Amino acid sequence: MKIGFVQFAPVFGDRNANLNTVARLIEGCSADLLLIPELFSTGYTFASHKELLSLAEPVTGPTFEALLQLCKKKSICLAYGYAEKDNDVIYNSMAMIDPNGLIGNYRKIHLFWDEKDLFAPGNNGFQVLEYEGTKYGLMICFDWIYPESARTLALRGAQVILHPSNLVLPYCPDAMVTRAIENRVYTVTANRIGEESRAGKNYAFIGMSEIVAPDGKILCRAQKEECCQVVDIEPGIALNKKVTPRNDLLADRHVKYYQH
Repeated sequence: MKIGFVQFAPVFGDRNANLNTVARLIEGCSADLLLIPELFSTGYTFASHKELLSLAEPVTGPTFEALLQLCKKKSICLAYGYAEKDNDVIYNSMAMIDPNGLIGNYRKIHLFWDEKDLFAPGNNGFQVLEYEGTKYGLMICFDWIYPESARTLALRGAQVILHPSNLVLPYCPDAMVTRAIENRVYTVTANRIGEESRAGKNYAFIGMSEIVAPDGKILCRAQKEECCQVVDIEPGIALNKKVTPRNDLLADRHVKYYQH
């Protein structure tokens, strides 16, 4: 199958501009599934909870509706990060959709820095969703730093981990190679680029979106350019957890010794 990511610099607060950029980048890509960065439709640096509330939307809000039309036009599956409004509670979420509609929705569990002042931590657990016979595990940005995130998804059967991000720290691209190896899964990270300076805060996003194979091979890695990159993968490879003929990554765990 063909899987890829979109990398670009969102315009803060301008949903239509960001959706237009995504549509333009996707137009030139042939893929079965594409991943779009965390909070791509709003930008990242919210000045207040009130501002965030004004930009957030329900799971089937305007961003969903616009991307659903893209799914139908391109016969593609899209996964993307957005600010989800559930009554007056806001989550840093990601949805996965295809031409038939919503496949599933995940709310970020591990909030980074000032996100703790803006979003509620996710309350629906780690999600593994199936699309055309392949199981996809969902996690968002800072979830990466906790190895339990990817391991939980692998234990639930994920063959590919989808990881929309707004990375500013330099560690994640190399760490995701480890996450792929230690769980024998593909990982797809879609990060953003550019800078945001608002409300006395400045964030510089590192780009370096990437796709990593279960053996740790980096199949593609962007730099800091706007792009859509696609590779061919074989999800069935991720079903084999054998490191050697006598060592299975998951079956050989000694869970009773992992307590604290």
